[in-house]
Amino acid sequence: MWSTILKHRKYSIMIPFIIVIVLFTLFALGGLRVINQYERGVVLTLGKYNGTRSPGLTWIFWLFGVQRMIMVDMRITTMDVPRQEAITKDNVPVGVNAVVYFKVERAEDAVLKVENYPYAVSQYALAALRDIIGGVELDTLLTERERIAADIKKMVDTETNVWGIDVTAIKIQDIELPASMKRAMAAQAETEREKRAIIIKAEGEVKAAENLQKAAEILGNVPGALSLRTLGTIDKLQPDPSKTVIFALPVEILEGLKSLTEARKKKE
Repeated sequence: MWSTILKHRKYSIMIPFIIVIVLFTLFALGGLRVINQYERGVVLTLGKYNGTRSPGLTWIFWLFGVQRMIMVDMRITTMDVPRQEAITKDNVPVGVNAVVYFKVERAEDAVLKVENYPYAVSQYALAALRDIIGGVELDTLLTERERIAADIKKMVDTETNVWGIDVTAIKIQDIELPASMKRAMAAQAETEREKRAIIIKAEGEVKAAENLQKAAEILGNVPGALSLRTLGTIDKLQPDPSKTVIFALPVEILEGLKSLTEARKKKE
C-alpha cells in the first residue's frame, strides 16, 4: 500500500516537471529565427531599436511581443517608374518611363526613418524625373539621355541616402512624343538625308571634273594622244545600221591616222 502511494506521489511530482520542460522547449523553439545571407534582421524590444542581426540562426524573446524582428532584403531591387507626362523646357509634352535600381545599405535606417521605403523611393524618383525633364529642351532629352538619367540618380540618391538606401542606377526606357512632333521630326530627317545625298553627289562631280582636267592635260601634252582617244571612242559606237553617222574629222584625227599607219609600217 505504501509503495503504491509513493509511486503515485512520484508520478505527481514528475508530471509538472515534464510540463515545464515541454513549455520551455516550445518557448525556446518559438523564438528561433533564420536570417538568410541576403537579409538583415532589425530587432525591436518593447518598440525600441535593439540591434541588427546578421545572417544565420538567431533567437528573440517573442513571448507577449517583447521582441519583434523585421526582415530587410539587402539585394538590389528593380522598380519600374510608371509612364509620366512631363513638359520640356521648350514646351513639348512627352511621356517618359524609367527603371530605378536601388539597395538597402543600412537596414535599421530603412526601417526606422521611412515608412515603406520602396514606395518612398518610387515617388521621389517620379518627382525628380518631372523636375529634370522640365529643365531641358527636347533635343537635349533625346540626345543626352544618359546624362539626364545620371542627374536624376544624383538627385534621388542625395535624398534616399538619409534613409540608408543607395540608388545604384536609373535608366530612362522610352520617350513618347506627340504624333505631330513625330511627323515633323521624320520630315526633318528626310530633308537632312536628301541634303547629305546632294552634297555627296556634288563632291563626286567635283572629283570627276578634277580627274577629267588632269586627263585632258595629259592628252594635250602627248602628240597624237587626243586623236587616238577620239578614234577609240568612235570605235565603241554602234549606231543603228539604218542610220548614218557623219563625223567632222579635225586635222588632229588625220594626224593620228597617219601616226597609226606609220607605226604599223615600222612593225612590218
